[in-house]
Amino acid sequence: MSSILTCNNLSKSFGNKQALKNINLNIERGRIIGLLGPNGSGKSTFIKLCNDLLKPTSGELQIMGNIPGVETKKVVSYLPEQTYLNDWMKVSEMVQMFQDFYQDFNREKAYDMLKRLNISPTERLKTLSKGTKEKVQLILVMSREAQLYLLDEPIGGVDPAARDYILDTILGNYQENATIIISTHLISDIEKILDDIIFLKDGQVVLTKSVDEIRDENGKSVDSLFREVFKC
Repeated sequence: MSSILTCNNLSKSFGNKQALKNINLNIERGRIIGLLGPNGSGKSTFIKLCNDLLKPTSGELQIMGNIPGVETKKVVSYLPEQTYLNDWMKVSEMVQMFQDFYQDFNREKAYDMLKRLNISPTERLKTLSKGTKEKVQLILVMSREAQLYLLDEPIGGVDPAARDYILDTILGNYQENATIIISTHLISDIEKILDDIIFLKDGQVVLTKSVDEIRDENGKSVDSLFREVFKC
């Protein structure tokens, strides 16, 4: 299976603080990967580097053979931790904006997911709850037929009852050979959909394994191993 994302000695510093230290990764197509670590471990920094929102201090990151930039934005669908939608816009206007911006956006898929969540396209975003806004944003991101999905805390702001639907939405709306990287601290909630995990601690990769290997070799769940590694 071919690689979709590679890192070679990737590092990022902010002044005297080193957020990422010599990261080496080879991420394959067709995998759902949990990017896991405590607050301040470098998860969001890594995702922002992948989206060309930050530049590496040293080392190299490539997506499908390209350094993050205009070409990678065509194949990467990004869900940031913070909501960025414009409150004055209607949901239907956000759908149209995504369709105008991205050739791989599937309008029918977006409206189908909105309907299943009982979100009216005519509503203005300012009238929606914080959780509903986050669902709209996830729907827009997952309605792209991208090669790589980067989701930063996709279930952090929704109530527990909605989490299973959110995870089902993620699972049911990506291409088979695409890869999803999910950054989260709610490990027990997403463990059931993961193929692989990457543990980050103090800006360094401390473990990369498949979920099956963890269960076979360690006899533990990902959540249990995480608590052991990070002494939660």
